[in-house]
Amino acid sequence: MSPATEPPELTAVMPVWNEGERVEPTIRAFAAAVRTPFELLVVHDMPEDTTVPIVERLHAEIPAVRAHRNNLGPGVLNAMKAGIAAARAPYVLVTMADGSDEYGAVDRMVALARDGADLVAASRYVRGGRQVGGPRLKRLLSRGAGLSLHRLAGVPIHDATNNYKLYSRRFLATTPIESEAGFELAIELTVKATLQGRRLAEVPTTWRDRTGGASRFRLRTWLPHYLRWYLLAFRGRRRRTPDGGESRTS
Repeated sequence: MSPATEPPELTAVMPVWNEGERVEPTIRAFAAAVRTPFELLVVHDMPEDTTVPIVERLHAEIPAVRAHRNNLGPGVLNAMKAGIAAARAPYVLVTMADGSDEYGAVDRMVALARDGADLVAASRYVRGGRQVGGPRLKRLLSRGAGLSLHRLAGVPIHDATNNYKLYSRRFLATTPIESEAGFELAIELTVKATLQGRRLAEVPTTWRDRTGGASRFRLRTWLPHYLRWYLLAFRGRRRRTPDGGESRTS
C-alpha cells in the first residue's frame, strides 16, 4: 500500500452512500491489489454518512485512504465530479464501493496510461472479461450499447458504459463534464475521447453485481441521458479527426 508521504501517481475516486461496514472489504481489496502509488478518495455527500467513520478508522491504518466531502450537490454524479476535481495524481480512476470491480487490473490500466492512453476501460465485453449477476435487461442494454458503439460508431473500446475507467489528467483538464444524471459520465467521456481522437485502451475485467445494500442505478430515469451520448457518437463519426482514436487491449 502507498505511504502517505509518497506522491500519488493514481487517484482513485469511490463515491459512497451509507455503505457502512460494507465498504471495508472493498477498500482493503483495493489497497492489497494496487502497487501503483495511490490516494483513494471515498466521496460522501453528508457528514452523517455511515461510511465516514469506517473510512476514518481505516485511514489510520492505510493513510492513502481518506474521506472527501462532495460539495457539488447530492448524488453519485456530483460525487464522482467532486472526486475528480480533488484528485492530485496524473491518472484518475473511478471505481464503485459495492465490490463489483476487481482490482487486479488497476496496475495494468496505469501502465497503458503511462504509455499514452488518455482513457483506459476495464471491459466486460472483450476476451477474458465477463459480467456476473445483475438485472438481465440492464446487462443486455449495456452489452448492446458497448458493442454497437465499437462496431458501428467506431468507438475503440468495447465497454463504454462501465464506470470503472481510468483517465489522464490532461484529458480531464481540457474536457468539460456535461453529464446531468447518474452514471452517464462514463459513456460521455468515452464518446468525447473518441471524437477528440484520443488514444483509448482497455483491459478485460470481471464485474460482479453487488451482494449487499441497494443499487443506485435507475435505468428508466437515466436511459435518455445515456442515449444523448450514444447518438452523439454516431453523429460525430464523420467529424472525427482523420487518424481517429487508438485502441489497445491488455
